[in-house]
Amino acid sequence: MTTMTEASVREFKMPDVGEGLTEAEILKWYVQPGDTVTDGQVVCEVETAKAAVELPIPYDGVVRSLHFPEGTTVDVGTAIIAVDVAGGAAAPQAEQPKAEPAQPAESARPAEDEPKPEGRQPVLVGYGVATSSTKRRPRKGPEVTVPAPAQAIQSELNGHAPVTDKPRPLAKPPVRKLAKDLGVDLHTVIPSGPDGVITREDVHAAATPKAAEPVAAPVAPAPAVTPAPVASYDGTRETRIPVKGVRKATAAAMVGSAFTAPHVTEFVTVDVTRTMKLVEELKQDKEMQGLRVNPLLLIAKALLVAIKRNPGINASWDEANQEIVQKHYVNLGIAAATPRGLIVPNIKDAHDKTLPQLAAALGELVSTAREGKTSPAAMQGGTVTITNVGVFGVDTGTPILNPGESAILAVGAIKLQPWVHKGKVKPRQVTTLALSFDHRLVDGELGSKVLADVAAVLEQPKRLITWA
Repeated sequence: MTTMTEASVREFKMPDVGEGLTEAEILKWYVQPGDTVTDGQVVCEVETAKAAVELPIPYDGVVRSLHFPEGTTVDVGTAIIAVDVAGGAAAPQAEQPKAEPAQPAESARPAEDEPKPEGRQPVLVGYGVATSSTKRRPRKGPEVTVPAPAQAIQSELNGHAPVTDKPRPLAKPPVRKLAKDLGVDLHTVIPSGPDGVITREDVHAAATPKAAEPVAAPVAPAPAVTPAPVASYDGTRETRIPVKGVRKATAAAMVGSAFTAPHVTEFVTVDVTRTMKLVEELKQDKEMQGLRVNPLLLIAKALLVAIKRNPGINASWDEANQEIVQKHYVNLGIAAATPRGLIVPNIKDAHDKTLPQLAAALGELVSTAREGKTSPAAMQGGTVTITNVGVFGVDTGTPILNPGESAILAVGAIKLQPWVHKGKVKPRQVTTLALSFDHRLVDGELGSKVLADVAAVLEQPKRLITWA
């Protein structure tokens, strides 16, 4: 019989915090058993493949137990914390379950049945995170029996013998990957999850008998051979860092971008002395008081002017339909280096913003990225990106496109250099710009015009008025 206390306990489940992501890692608990919580109070921070997100509890009560320790990756829909909404005393904390050993390749790639995609501390540097690299929820609906030929092909791809006339087992992509790694045929697994869904535990249970099978003794003992030395991990001289969350998604996105879009990079070195003077003047302008005013602000504005003059650069490639998708808006990405890896949040409709509005948006973007609070929505829908490698003293680079975008502008360090100005060699503020673009939809002429226009605006910033 259920007691009154048990009936008052509510289980808070891991929500879908990132538009279809299937799992998240618990980074930090802000409460412990016995603590009182209120509706809307943040109880933990979790990290998905897109961002770190704080989770608020949806009701009042006293924490009964935490179901998972920090560092555990939990599937969406799994209960992570129990709260006694009646406000009774919490039960003693039971020993927290240990995190299941990580499956290194479990979330590194989509399942076979999923469609493939698409001092001041410097923070602007990187290359980006693609939304297309993240995993999606398995579709729900009536079970469909795959035709026998298709089943046979799918089984062979999965490393199993062809199976015919059997419905496809229900399981999430990570579970399918686990089964494949353990050599378990999902058709032989007895599901224990709701609606007949196969869980991790079901796969491990199916794999246990195989592990226990006796190995036949060899017919004759092999001759003694001195084993080769095995490389070992020296913990005093090496450190292994698990790749997960944002960093794993970034790595997958960069590999996908580098080997999907044919990159072309062009360079130009430009005298930005007048732009640097304008930056100092804007800092004293009453309209810009309280806003972040720096060279990046005018570089961003220069790129927006160049895009307006050459709109073909602001596009994407539709692989499925073999079409170029022209964008009539600019969501300007700013690559940011954070403790959890490189991310590319973007300023929505940057083309419509005045200079003060653009400065305010840049300031908010950088501050949010430094705090690790960038939301998944802020990193979606970008069209072009700026990466400022100059804050690290780097002259230039060949940036990799943020997946789904057509161009990325790298800005090098701005330094005093000897420069011919009005027929004489003088010290001038000089920088090098690099523009990488997708050669499927941006030819050399268009890419060159865009880069030349950005350089021209930075050399003569009055063009922000004459070309706008």
